[in-house]
Amino acid sequence: MDRIILASQSPRRKQLLEWAEIDFDVVVSESDETYPPDLDVEKIALHIARNKAIAVKEKSSPENIILAADTIVVLENQVINKPKDRSDAIRILSALSGKQHLVITGVVLVKGKKEISFADTTEVLFHQLNQAQIEFYVDKYKPYDKAGAYAIQEWIGVVGIKSIRGDFYNVMGLPVSRVVQCLNRDFR
Repeated sequence: MDRIILASQSPRRKQLLEWAEIDFDVVVSESDETYPPDLDVEKIALHIARNKAIAVKEKSSPENIILAADTIVVLENQVINKPKDRSDAIRILSALSGKQHLVITGVVLVKGKKEISFADTTEVLFHQLNQAQIEFYVDKYKPYDKAGAYAIQEWIGVVGIKSIRGDFYNVMGLPVSRVVQCLNRDFR
């Protein structure tokens, strides 16, 4: 298989690809993470992932496979971004408490002129969390770089999530089994 370039600085995406025993290099380039205000929520993560892929593709050999991804959290049709600070993280987790939300990861794979893209959606339901649990999590884990202010593989995922429907690893930031299938099917 050709050289794979992960267009992401996410340690979780890097870890998932390592677990899948995929050889890759990380190349990150500044890209626009804004999106048109009228874009359907299902397409936002894909739009941002495509911008990441394009930014890295411009610096890369056309023989490389560029893998870019972006993950968003959606509650009641509203995108929940990364928290700005402690109080914002507490506000976000309080809003997610006891409710179901969607985690959508957009994935774009590009080699030369060929592009394969898809979005994967996982439904996550939180138990009702109390203020002490939320504050403990925010203070100990500082989830300021995470969409929705949490990481499923941390304490809050172990004690706070009642159920998920879909790919667990999608919630971590990359539907890695689907990525591997796509690489094997479309880029061999």
